[in-house]
Amino acid sequence: MKLSTREDIEAPIDYVFGRVSDFAAFERRALRQGITVSRRQEGEACVGTLWDIAFRFRDRERRVVAELTKLDRPEMIEIVSQSDGLSANTQVELVALSQSRTRVLVAFELSAKTLTARLLLQSLKLAKSKLTKRFKARVSDYAEALEDDFRRGQ
Repeated sequence: MKLSTREDIEAPIDYVFGRVSDFAAFERRALRQGITVSRRQEGEACVGTLWDIAFRFRDRERRVVAELTKLDRPEMIEIVSQSDGLSANTQVELVALSQSRTRVLVAFELSAKTLTARLLLQSLKLAKSKLTKRFKARVSDYAEALEDDFRRGQ
């Protein structure tokens, strides 16, 4: 199952990339939402960086291992995650539309490796329109916040 969306942001590509590759900020945000996140390596994130993530979903504790597989400044970030028979691939692609405008393309693809994971994925597919709407809203909200932060910083 794949979810994707795009947003145009009134900010230069280098600024946008700096924000979408600020993994420490995402870690702090996840911790505030009750998600346990720990980076296996110290220092700045680079290709090969691994995170251990734990959270509750459908009354069960879930564990995810996420790996940064691609980090091409300032165009592309890719993270591959594995959990209980599910595999997820997240891609964030940036395109400079002008010196002060950037298009962000976000794609999230889930695939199942076990029967249990296939059943979970099938139930998610039944709610795909709702999930797509929520996914697009979250990306849009993030893009607006990023734009606002850029305007305030000028």
